Amino acid sequence: METVAQYAARIQSYVEGKDPLEVQRQTPELLSQLLQGVPEEKLTSRSQPDKWSVAEVVAHLSEAELSASWRYRQMIEHDGGPLSAYDQDLWYKLGDYPARPARESLQLFLLLRKNNLDMMTRLTPEEWQRHGLHAERGRMTVADLAQALAGHDLNHLEQIRKLVGK
Repeated sequence: METVAQYAARIQSYVEGKDPLEVQRQTPELLSQLLQGVPEEKLTSRSQPDKWSVAEVVAHLSEAELSASWRYRQMIEHDGGPLSAYDQDLWYKLGDYPARPARESLQLFLLLRKNNLDMMTRLTPEEWQRHGLHAERGRMTVADLAQALAGHDLNHLEQIRKLVGK
């Protein structure tokens, strides 16, 4: 089982040498292309009983974007304040990921990502350095979160690419 530190290092490695905002700008189009033309039954089937389907991964991405939206704003508003971790298994259950159509989750993701990117284009250099104290990861700036989210994108895009065979 991967530790929080190992997970963070792996996600960070995906985005090394890349502009995290550019990665985040490209993700909506790449995700849309990966889902295009794929039958719903393929999007909802699991490759293994303990692995998420494409639809479940896209639901997770949409809710991770929702969480990031809140965290960005909390760090900017309350510099140095606490940032709670979240239980992705509970969010999975509450969001009923298996019942959510992939394209519905994609639409939610697209809207939330656009909203976050629009906000980030207006941030001052000082706002990029505001931070929160994440319950699992410690001190995290707005810039750090943007980088982590870009790595998260790349991780799940690759996962989806393998699942849909593109």
